[in-house]
Amino acid sequence: QVQLVESGGGLVQPGGSLRLSCAASGIIFSVYNMGWYRQPPGKQRELVTDISSDGTARYAESVKGRFTISRDNAKNTVYLQMNSLKPEDTAIYYCNPGGTSFWGQGTQVTVSS
Repeated sequence: QVQLVESGGGLVQPGGSLRLSCAASGIIFSVYNMGWYRQPPGKQRELVTDISSDGTARYAESVKGRFTISRDNAKNTVYLQMNSLKPEDTAIYYCNPGGTSFWGQGTQVTVSS
């Protein structure tokens, strides 16, 4: 079955950095666009960034210039490098293959001093 395991979240001060990972299994990872979504407390889940099978990335305006998505098809893993973190980046972060209904447990990111 499909499994998505996000990791790398934690508590970080404003201006700090984190690198999230999402390991996927049960899918042909290389053919999927992979997205990172986040759900802030009390809000809807939103798309942060995605990367196509050929490596083309798109970003929400709120994270452009601060976040970088990448993928390693040999490891079935997608990454999210997050720099210059702000308190409004606090959320549970999830990865998702191609807008499907598959979701992992997410990883909590908290940005606070």
